[in-house]
Amino acid sequence: MLDTERDERTAPSAVPSLDDPQRAQRIRAAWIYYVEGKTQNEVAQILGLNRVAVTRLLSEAKRRREVVITVRSDLDELVAAERALEDQFGLERAVVAPFSAGGGDPTRAIAAVAGPHISAVVGHNMTVGVGWGRTLHQTLAFLEPRPLRGVRVVSFLGGITEAKRFNPAEFAWRFAELFDAEGFLVPAPALVDSAQTKHALLEHCGLDQVFQMAEASDVALLSCGGITQLTTSYRLGHVSEAERRSLIEAGAVGDVLYNFIDAAGEVVRHSVNERCISVSLERLRRIRQRILVSGGAEKLEIIKAAFKTIRPTTFITDEQTALALLQEHAT
Repeated sequence: MLDTERDERTAPSAVPSLDDPQRAQRIRAAWIYYVEGKTQNEVAQILGLNRVAVTRLLSEAKRRREVVITVRSDLDELVAAERALEDQFGLERAVVAPFSAGGGDPTRAIAAVAGPHISAVVGHNMTVGVGWGRTLHQTLAFLEPRPLRGVRVVSFLGGITEAKRFNPAEFAWRFAELFDAEGFLVPAPALVDSAQTKHALLEHCGLDQVFQMAEASDVALLSCGGITQLTTSYRLGHVSEAERRSLIEAGAVGDVLYNFIDAAGEVVRHSVNERCISVSLERLRRIRQRILVSGGAEKLEIIKAAFKTIRPTTFITDEQTALALLQEHAT
């Protein structure tokens, strides 16, 4: 717990509660207004709100005594990290989960803050494109189920037949079910046997129509995977140890939707990339809101590469990953 004089004007009093989804937004508004000294118009522009909404947030923060004389909260460092990530990596929004266990697995902590954020983003008459992975899979437990009108959920990736958990198809339909949405899956494996098979499926079996729908998504929910160890279940039975090593030799630091990329964010020249049935990175960049949910020491390199190639508008991570990224960027 911190007890720090910070401009003597604001004190976020606690880590955001799932029972009070507006708390994080109130704290951000108070921080930007009182600590950073921005005007209410500037706060509104940063948060994507109107000035009246900002005034109400600040008033409510005062009423709840979240704005006091000193900063005395675990949240102040998280908010500072969020703002630094936004400034240094050109993000519209960063969300940082409290997680102090150095070297531990932050997956559940990230999922706990990602769920409420994603729930607030999804609305009526939207198309939501979804990736997959262990972190996204765990967000399902933290989403707020509610019936929405006109929502379509489109999977960005083919299926994994061998894996019983974290299957792209399973994540897409379970996500759709939570919002009473229509679900659209990719009726093909995530990796096929050859580039020729991939071409045939895209051109003659209607898969490209699904990807065109995915490209028209209002929101993309994405994660990324490292490559230093072949432990993630989604690769079992698809990318062999020999292929993993050859991908590393080709310069790959990890993948986004089975698009294996190097540290510069460029797709590496490798047969695996020629066989993946997934939305291309070029198409992903055309989606207006791109939410990247990821964290962990083993993913630092792929996260930095993903910043360069898909240029996420929102990044949701844990505090250890956030601090590591900021420290590396500062050196």
